[in-house]
Amino acid sequence: MAFVPAEFIVPERLETAQFVLRPLMIGDVVKDYDAVMTSVERLRGVFGPRTKWPEGLSFEDDLIDLGWHHKEFRRRTSFAYTMMAPDESLCLGCAYIYPSDLTGYDAVAYCWVRDSHAAALDRPLFEAFRGWIERDWPFGKVAYPGRSLSWAEAADLKTT
Repeated sequence: MAFVPAEFIVPERLETAQFVLRPLMIGDVVKDYDAVMTSVERLRGVFGPRTKWPEGLSFEDDLIDLGWHHKEFRRRTSFAYTMMAPDESLCLGCAYIYPSDLTGYDAVAYCWVRDSHAAALDRPLFEAFRGWIERDWPFGKVAYPGRSLSWAEAADLKTT
């Protein structure tokens, strides 16, 4: 079963006064790697309490990850967006939409902001991202583990 309907036009951008979300591509690796490596402690566990990412991430590993995200976006099997400053000078974070492995949810979504901008932008990113998904995406119910759904609640809903 397709993650999104064939006729669905995948949104390419979300623009706010503070940031832009656009597809994450391999050409973003330098700025993405900088955002990740300056925020390692903050990012550990962003995808779950037992995950260690980005611990030990090399530049080459990040390039491979970005290539995989880019390919999945093109295949419409998941969607990764980079969060850039409006002038594209700095990667501020990322946002991801994946098929759900949680009972009762169509998709799961995660987002993060680099350390240097987290205090000012974490909440605005999450609110804008959640609103964008509700407004412009074809999902009935989306889980936000670690945010509006606790990690314990998410674990209880796992299907795999």
